[in-house]
Amino acid sequence: MKITVVGAGGNVGSTVALAIAQRDFANEVVMVDIEIKKDDKTFYPSVGRALDQWESAAIHSFDTHLVGTTDYDDTAGSDICVITAGVPRRPGMSRDDLLSINARIVKEVTGKLIEKSPNTVLILVSNPLDVMAYVARETSKLPDNKVMGMAGILDTARYRAFLASELNVSPKDIQALILGGHGDTMVPLPRYTTVSGIPVTQLIGKNKLDEIIKRTKMGGGEIVNLEGTSAWYAPGAAAAQMAEAIALDQNRIFPCAAYLDGQYGLKGMFIGVPVKLGEGGIKEIIEIELNDEERGMLNESADHVQSVLDNFKKMAK
Repeated sequence: MKITVVGAGGNVGSTVALAIAQRDFANEVVMVDIEIKKDDKTFYPSVGRALDQWESAAIHSFDTHLVGTTDYDDTAGSDICVITAGVPRRPGMSRDDLLSINARIVKEVTGKLIEKSPNTVLILVSNPLDVMAYVARETSKLPDNKVMGMAGILDTARYRAFLASELNVSPKDIQALILGGHGDTMVPLPRYTTVSGIPVTQLIGKNKLDEIIKRTKMGGGEIVNLEGTSAWYAPGAAAAQMAEAIALDQNRIFPCAAYLDGQYGLKGMFIGVPVKLGEGGIKEIIEIELNDEERGMLNESADHVQSVLDNFKKMAK
């Protein structure tokens, strides 16, 4: 099993690579990124981070070999490729600027990966996530089940963490589901949230639960406000969990950004829904029953995703 992580010189990408290695289900992780020139010197972040992580193998007790490179030839034959490449939004940069820059990066990266690994599975982490997954699908021409975005697992993990802290229970005992786009319009579903099978609504009051849901929606921004940069530990672990489910054919049920072709009444977009992940990627998109309020929130989230997608399509003309 060979897995490539693009953008691995950065915090998210390098965390994805290490999380995969520590799970020890892959033979090799190839860490790809560009070289950086600074003060008349050339640096190779992905090569350095790969070496540093490989040197930790004896301590962490894993056999997965980590290799850093700037050459896409080294990615040939990858079973799974995780794309974290892109730039964060900087002061003075509009959302359209971010969309344009990252779409160009994801398109270029996807083309290089598919040339070397035409049958790979793509997991997108780059933002804006739902549209970057669309860009990768259009560029790669892969079947819809082989392209997906990492969002729901991260959002659900934050939701579970906040609930665990409030209830003073293990997050391992909390099961939850979040639908929709990755951002403020995500759709947490209290009806589908349980603690060891007990509905969470029996364990926590509505006002406190609403506060936790609001915090979940703003979870990424909370990290940025505290650190001055976006999160990487939880996103990296989430992408690694997806890769593991695919590599080991685990048939795990996760909320992921999947391409919808009529499911949930939505078509032609990537948005977070529950899927079965296993060999080859998405084995099934699972349609759960939603009440009128939940469906309304999902449609509102879909409208937001569609507006960003429409902006991208205008730029691409």
